[in-house]
Amino acid sequence: MPSITPQQQVFEVAGGVDTHADTHTAAVIDQVGRVLGTRQFPADPAGYTALLAWMRGFGQLVRVGVEGTGAYGAGLARLLRDSHVEVIEVDRPDRKARRFQGKSDPIDAIAAAKAALAGERTGTPKQRDGQIEALRNLRVARRSAVDQRADAQRQIKALIITAPDELRERLRGLPVKTLITTCAALRPDRADAASPATAAKIALRSLARRHQQLAAEIADLDQLLEPLVTAINPDLVAANGVGTDVAGQLLVTVGQNHDRLRSEAAFAMLCGAAPIPASSGRTTRHRLNRGGDRQANAALYRVVLCRLRWDPATHAYMERRTKEGLSKKDIIRCLKRYIARELYQIITTSDDLELAA
Repeated sequence: MPSITPQQQVFEVAGGVDTHADTHTAAVIDQVGRVLGTRQFPADPAGYTALLAWMRGFGQLVRVGVEGTGAYGAGLARLLRDSHVEVIEVDRPDRKARRFQGKSDPIDAIAAAKAALAGERTGTPKQRDGQIEALRNLRVARRSAVDQRADAQRQIKALIITAPDELRERLRGLPVKTLITTCAALRPDRADAASPATAAKIALRSLARRHQQLAAEIADLDQLLEPLVTAINPDLVAANGVGTDVAGQLLVTVGQNHDRLRSEAAFAMLCGAAPIPASSGRTTRHRLNRGGDRQANAALYRVVLCRLRWDPATHAYMERRTKEGLSKKDIIRCLKRYIARELYQIITTSDDLELAA
C-alpha cells in the first residue's frame, strides 16, 4: 500500500476496474483525472478486499466504475456495495478512443475511472442477491430448456421430410403431441443401424425422448417460478395480458433495486420501447429504438398482442389510430410505450407498499 500523509487522506479519488475471469485490473485517479496508480488483483474474495483497501489508500474513495458488473465483476460490485462505495456500471471504451489510446487492462481501468468521475456513465448495477436473482437463475435454465426443446422439434420434422416413404406417410400431419409420443414409442432394431430407415427411427426416437425430458424439466421449473413471481409482485402477474412469464422477465430486467431507474421513461428506454429522436432542421420525427433489453421488449410485445385480441379498449385504440393513418407496426410501438408506463408503476408501487408494510 502506498505511504501517504494525513493531509492526503482528505483527497477525493475515483476508481476504475477492468474485470476478467481470473484477475481484475484497478486504477485510481484524482479529481482532475491524473492517474495515481494501477494494479492487478486476483478475482476472488481476498482479491476484492485487497483491491478496495488499495484504492482507499490513495484518499477518500467517492465512486468506482466497473466493467461487467453483471458478469466477471458481479462479486466485486457486491463487495463494494456492501462497503458503502458507489458503484457505476461502465461500458468498454468506444472504438474511436481505443484507436487513439490502444488497448490494455490498465488503459481500460483508467478509462472506467474517468467515465465514473466525469459522470459519463451513471448506470447503477443490479443487485445480485434477493428473490429476483433467484428468479433470474431459474429463468436461465427454463429458457435454455425451451430453446433446446424447440430445436429437437424442428429436427424431428426435418428428419421426417427425408425419411423413407412408409415412415414419412405414417408421421406426416400428426399433431405435435401425438408426433412426439409416436416417435418416442418407436422400437427400431439397433443391430440394423446401418440401414437408413432404421437409423431414421433411432434418431427420431432419441429426439422425441429428449423432447419429453425437456418438457418435464420445463414443467418442473414452472412449478418453482409461478409461486416465486407471484410472491415478488402479485399485482404485476394479475395485470391484463401479463402472466408469470412476462412478469418474470420484466422483474429480472428491472432488478432487485428498481430505484436505479429514475422514471418510467428510463424503464421504457431499458426495454427498448422509447422512440429515439431523429429530428433535423424543420423535420421532426422519431426512429425505432433497437437497443435495450430485447427480451423485455418481446415481453411487452406479447402483452400488446394479448390485449389487442381480448381488451376492448386496446382494440378501440387500434381502430382509431388506424383511421388516423398509422401503420400496425407504429400502433404496436405506441402501445408498448403506454404499457411500459403502466407496468413500471405496478412494479415500483407494489414493491414500495410491500416494504412499507
